[in-house]
Amino acid sequence: MHSHEDGNTPGQSAASQVETLNPACKVEITDLRYLRDGVEIFNGLNLSLREHRIGVIGRNGSGKSQLARLIAGLAPADEGTVTVNGVAVAKERLQALRTVGILFQNPDHQIIFPTVGEELTFGLVAQGMPKDDAQAKARVTLEKFKRPDWYDRSIQTLSQGQRHLVCLMAVLAMNPGVIVLDEPFAGLDLPTTLSLTRYLDGVSPALIHISHDLDALADYDRVLWVEQGRIERDGPAKEVIAAYVAAMKGQGSSDDFADL
Repeated sequence: MHSHEDGNTPGQSAASQVETLNPACKVEITDLRYLRDGVEIFNGLNLSLREHRIGVIGRNGSGKSQLARLIAGLAPADEGTVTVNGVAVAKERLQALRTVGILFQNPDHQIIFPTVGEELTFGLVAQGMPKDDAQAKARVTLEKFKRPDWYDRSIQTLSQGQRHLVCLMAVLAMNPGVIVLDEPFAGLDLPTTLSLTRYLDGVSPALIHISHDLDALADYDRVLWVEQGRIERDGPAKEVIAAYVAAMKGQGSSDDFADL
């Protein structure tokens, strides 16, 4: 993503906040045990993530979305620790808001306010920014995405893809070091997916991207294959994806439905 202009133009300081390169990704998960509704999802999970683009793959129910929520600080571990760039995200919530953002599969689970401007402003105020400054930065963010007329627009008038873009803009305005993507393009048509992917390709924060779209992760620095709450394989994208595809094809050709 590029600034509109160089030099000291009005609004430059706010724009520079949106543009600031902040690629740090230091996720540490240590001796993690996590139960959801009494069911154990992880037990003794250890992970150290440093790469700029990390993919997470696995079958439905393997623990991928729970991992996303733990890294974003939206779920506390029952045992062990989760830190992102040194922040204990489940405990230090204000610092977590400044450190890690998350995009969900359904933007309606994320959007709170009736207008785009209010939605973008909210997160900035929650970080501690004065309301006037937050509103100004929200406008700068919309300008950068060539949507300046969206500030007063009702969320109800936006398509699903446009709502995903609002969520992305809201997260980027908060300038986190890490963004967690939990199947954010599921159910979107191809042109919308390609457009949003292009936006994400240009963002500076590190990405931890959970996806069933293996092609979207093919050029990532690292891919984790999660299987029943454990890391089945971890390494270069092409190697891990190839192993996963081979395993899934093997299971899919079987007549045994025990693994489904």
